[in-house]
Amino acid sequence: MSNTLSRFAYVDAARTTAQSFVDLVCSIDNPDISLSRRSTWTVAECVGHVASEPARYLDLASGAAAWPSRPSDLKDIYAKQIANLTTRDVRKLADRLLDDLEELLHLVSHFGARVPVMAVEGDRRGVRADSALGILIGKMTVHGHDIARAVGTHWDLDPDIAPLVARGRHQLLPCWIDHLTEPSPDATYEVRFRGTDERFVYQFTDGHLEINPGEHADPDLYVSVKPAAGVLIGYGRLSPIRALLTGRAMAWGPSPWLATHLVKRFAPLDS
Repeated sequence: MSNTLSRFAYVDAARTTAQSFVDLVCSIDNPDISLSRRSTWTVAECVGHVASEPARYLDLASGAAAWPSRPSDLKDIYAKQIANLTTRDVRKLADRLLDDLEELLHLVSHFGARVPVMAVEGDRRGVRADSALGILIGKMTVHGHDIARAVGTHWDLDPDIAPLVARGRHQLLPCWIDHLTEPSPDATYEVRFRGTDERFVYQFTDGHLEINPGEHADPDLYVSVKPAAGVLIGYGRLSPIRALLTGRAMAWGPSPWLATHLVKRFAPLDS
């Protein structure tokens, strides 16, 4: 667990990730193919969804919108984004993504000492508008991964974005996990990103999640994971079993069976 990251680390990573995403989608010959067997979207619709997100984040940062109290409600938000697309031309959508993102990054870069907090419906907790860029970076990253798989090309996942994505999602996870109908078993996990000093403690108690608590029980499970694999596992794009078998992750501790519970809690929340 290290100190809070600079907002400019988020800004730079968001800009770089967006450009990589745009370079990918602008090279696609047939954007009307299906994104995947588990998705109803085409590649073009996925690009449209990603291109719509910076404007939504601007509304969240200004107080014109709020995060839903339940992650399942995001599906309706995303469906409306697709329905309201004025074009499915991926180059025009890519331009929209870059233009709206620059507006968002300009806003974040000029925050004062008091960073705006995005509201979460029915919850007193909120999401720091600068750290929220980590969620957007994660979205561009995993959907870049999805699109690359759909068209059969390579997608480089920068391991340096993993701590930013994790810290961004940490803003929402405690709020959303409180609204899951199936409670998590009481347990404490420590997750470490290999090659970095990043480590996070997740403590579940009576169905509630606390991240990096000041005091916590000894972890029931320790996980060491390659940063890029950690992002894919966290968004349900990589099986933890496959990660373990290929050496991209290791798990040890008194209760190794808890690893599947941790992934089930996190992966469905915003994919």
